[in-house]
Amino acid sequence: MSIYQSTKFFKKIITCLLTISLVTACNAIRADEKNLSQQKILRGDNYGQIKNQKRLRTYYLYTPKSYHPNQPMPLVLVFHGDAGTGRSISDVTRFNNLADKKGFIVVYPDGIDKKWSLRGNSQGKVDDVLFVSALIDHLKQQINIDSHKIYATGFSRGGILTQALACKLSDKIAAFASVAGSLPVRLKPNCQPPTPISMMIVNGTNDRDVRYEGDDHSQRGALVSISDMVSFWRSHDRCISSSASLLLPGMNSSQSSKVKATHYSNCSGNSEVLQLAVVNGGHFWPGGASTDPNLNKFNAKLGLNASQTIWGFFQRHSLS
Repeated sequence: MSIYQSTKFFKKIITCLLTISLVTACNAIRADEKNLSQQKILRGDNYGQIKNQKRLRTYYLYTPKSYHPNQPMPLVLVFHGDAGTGRSISDVTRFNNLADKKGFIVVYPDGIDKKWSLRGNSQGKVDDVLFVSALIDHLKQQINIDSHKIYATGFSRGGILTQALACKLSDKIAAFASVAGSLPVRLKPNCQPPTPISMMIVNGTNDRDVRYEGDDHSQRGALVSISDMVSFWRSHDRCISSSASLLLPGMNSSQSSKVKATHYSNCSGNSEVLQLAVVNGGHFWPGGASTDPNLNKFNAKLGLNASQTIWGFFQRHSLS
């Protein structure tokens, strides 16, 4: 090989090495930028979307300031009622403030047309149970979630969806809490989760939308009575003891008369059923934010913060 050829050959080698180094450096910079961007995106308010069952679904996500990508955090799913949105139920429940104090992630999914569908049909409706399952998988790829500590709660129709999730997603969700919701009559015979279910149930005894005494079982979308729902989960969990008139955290003895709390314990698999009956309460989220002055007065006298009580309940449970 001539001197000219040798020089040319070495120049090519140096050029290749420089190119490789440059590409490696660029990739490293992009990775760092992505990590920085991800950390900025994941802390605080975020909005996301996912394609599921040929529909584009949206959600509102809140990640507390204490979140670190290397440390898994619990996840709480919160479902709005009819005519609501993920953002609106976040304002009512104020789970974001609690997430910052206690250290968990909250996601508020949006129903299609502000409604939830419990099963698909020939008319093109989606199955929101399948959507929630896909959303959990999607979020696990986006953020560091503790798979053993995923929880679900919801209000009104969102509480009914929570009941359906307990029937079908006990392998992914560790505990459930429905507020102003109940178990659909048509779903009850097919609700046979393979594991015990920890369920917290909150209902007003004077709720005119989700009636405490239940619906006529022949009507479409009928719900079982609250006592039947409690008995169903108690029987499923094989609970052998109960204690009534519990004094809930943050409530005094006079306030406890307005909330009848019954705790069913000694259940299989360390599960439990907790029922809170708000005496003369209507269709609302106890302790939630409201623009109704009468409801705010009722909440002040009641002294029950459903969000805090639900999180306390959730903390006692995890998937094995």
